[in-house]
Amino acid sequence: MSRPAKTIGMRHVALFVRDMEACEHFYTELMGMEVEWRPDHQNVYLSNGGSDNLALHQAATDHERDEAGQRLDHIGFFVNDASEVDDWFQFLSAHGVKMRTEPRTHRDGARSFYCYDPDGTHVQIIHHPP
Repeated sequence: MSRPAKTIGMRHVALFVRDMEACEHFYTELMGMEVEWRPDHQNVYLSNGGSDNLALHQAATDHERDEAGQRLDHIGFFVNDASEVDDWFQFLSAHGVKMRTEPRTHRDGARSFYCYDPDGTHVQIIHHPP
């Protein structure tokens, strides 16, 4: 059996979050995403209006998070120009977002930085030239 045609890309990420309200605020008010669908108070689906989709699912809050079991390294948001990386760094810093790194230019010409969402997920803002 041969492989089916290529997919149209990976455009959906789902995260378990402990603080739904803070995470929804981060992704909507700071990152500019919009609520696409809220089936109930424990789940919300967000989008930038394109073909992307970020789902936030309420995690159990009565147990300690197993950091060693986390396999996701980070999620990334692309921007159109390298200067926008620095603009996002300044904006998010001014809104009290905890930074993991400062902006830097990579060997391949990409420019990015990492920060944390309120639940500790690593978020990358990146300009990656074709």
